Amino acid sequence: MAGPLKPLVTGRTLPPAKPLEHWADDAAFDPKAATRLTTGQERYYLASQWQLMWWKLKRHRLAVISLFFLLSAYASILIAEMIAPYALDARNTDYLYAPPQSVHLMHEGQFLGPFVYPYKVSLDLARLKWVYEEDLTRPQPIRFFCAPDDYNGARYRFWGGPELGFHFICPPKDGTLFLMGTDRLGRDVFSRIAYGARISLTVGLVGIILSFALGIVIGGIAGYYGGFIDNAVQRVIEIIRSFPTLPLLMALSAALPVTWSPILVFLGVTMILALLDWPGLARAVRSKFLSLREEDFVQAAQLMGAKPSRIIARHLLPSFASHLIASASLSIPAMILGETALSFLGLGLRPPITSWGVLLNEAQNFSAVALYPWIMFPMLPVFLVVLAFQFLGDGLRDAADPYK
Repeated sequence: MAGPLKPLVTGRTLPPAKPLEHWADDAAFDPKAATRLTTGQERYYLASQWQLMWWKLKRHRLAVISLFFLLSAYASILIAEMIAPYALDARNTDYLYAPPQSVHLMHEGQFLGPFVYPYKVSLDLARLKWVYEEDLTRPQPIRFFCAPDDYNGARYRFWGGPELGFHFICPPKDGTLFLMGTDRLGRDVFSRIAYGARISLTVGLVGIILSFALGIVIGGIAGYYGGFIDNAVQRVIEIIRSFPTLPLLMALSAALPVTWSPILVFLGVTMILALLDWPGLARAVRSKFLSLREEDFVQAAQLMGAKPSRIIARHLLPSFASHLIASASLSIPAMILGETALSFLGLGLRPPITSWGVLLNEAQNFSAVALYPWIMFPMLPVFLVVLAFQFLGDGLRDAADPYK
């Protein structure tokens, strides 16, 4: 066994010490020219693959920003009731298709903090349209961190437990707060987007777990054993990939029984997305296994009597785990878009389940979109989440590449 790391002595001077993560791309530093390695430099040269990936990822600003944005988005689904000013199905019948209320800070030259102006509602009989005008004489301050006793909205059961009324942001007393307007039933669009994030974001996670399980197992078997098994798996993949994706998605979704409960429909749509996503990953795993199974460490494990399942799980998969992580970050947004598209077409999730695709289903009426464009707001979180996953995937792919 090798002894501890010893200083390198060549009679030359070591460059000044730098923060640890900067040694990864310092072309001027030559370890052979060092008289002694500092603790930070030793840690860099003895760092694991995951540490090197993290240091390289931190240099990708957009990827880091996207990572924190996605972590915040997924954390929000745990406290959606506290974020949403209104309950999921709370209806404000006096404010049908109300436009978004602007948040102001100044009123007649005085700073009042965040507030909104109440609406004066009238009906335009010529165009059969509700007209909303702000009453500029009555500023109504927005309330934050409202306790159950002073909140006049609907209470909720937090994760099926205690009944609460605490919210981070609350409408003014005897007023309204429609940050993104209301829909045809007077329901707050912002609140429904906050609740819909639970379904739209978890579809990608659940789907990618199923897809990766199929892709890794089937692709691993094909790449490790090769021969007839590999040929059979490749033909199956080619048949699946030969079908047009969107028509196949629509056909499989339409086959789901209408009598199924919302939970079964959610699981059914997730299974459909996973069954159509695994072939791409299976081919990537198969190609990696074909190249790695001839390496010395695999041959040594076989000679020592290791079973194929152990070789695959303990030796082959960890060799390109970073590639799998990058692939997952690029596959999740595809599943989110797939669920959104199916629900938008009425073939995916259906009410009472609320997702971003279900909310966008109302945007099929082009006349309503022309008159009330804020009903397209559910498209905004879809755009931001998919874009964040793309930036994060690019950063992870660069960080996992040993040649960069």
